[in-house]
Amino acid sequence: MIQLHEAGLVYRDHGREVAAVAPVTLEIPAKEFVGVLGPSGSGKSSLLYLASGLKSPTSGSVSFRGQKLGEMADPDSARLRLRNFGFVFQFPYLLGYLTLHENVCAGRNDGDYSDQALALLNELGLKDRAHRYPHEISGGERQRVCIARALVGNPEVIFADEPTASLDHANGYAVVDLLQNLRGAGTLMMVTHDPSMLEHADRIIEMADGRVISERSKTASGAETASGSA
Repeated sequence: MIQLHEAGLVYRDHGREVAAVAPVTLEIPAKEFVGVLGPSGSGKSSLLYLASGLKSPTSGSVSFRGQKLGEMADPDSARLRLRNFGFVFQFPYLLGYLTLHENVCAGRNDGDYSDQALALLNELGLKDRAHRYPHEISGGERQRVCIARALVGNPEVIFADEPTASLDHANGYAVVDLLQNLRGAGTLMMVTHDPSMLEHADRIIEMADGRVISERSKTASGAETASGSA
């Protein structure tokens, strides 16, 4: 569904070029839970930004269902992300002047998602707090609201960038379980520095110094097999 073909990302830092992601060829199929693992500065978040179209590759190409993201006009690219992708980031960015329910619906102007938003908040144990404001709930609860916002509209792909980094382990596991259980038939691509959060991943891509250094896939029995390295 998502194909990266020799896709790389280079940026300039005080006059020198820095490779955030060395050219990589990857395919992310539908319905798969793909974990991207690596320490801080390894390029794992940059890889997610490339795959989701939040960053354009400086070399190679990234395609979604055969359409190259880098060749799309900005309005079309934004529309694709709105309709087809959901995002969860490390910090629970919510609009403080909106209720939790309104935050879940925010930005979705292509239909009425009010009922689905309430249903998701109910699934996440927050239905009774739907009309509260972000400052009235805990950090773990705010992250659950962000999960509901990412899931509303049934996106084809959920991109989660270190969604558990600011949480303790118990809340971190809970967030991953919620993403895994509520994504339905959608694909999940999740970035983390903690391998314990990828227990249920179908495939793990490991990165270091901007390079993919290994890929490991799980068999039906749960055993891991190496599928290549770069």
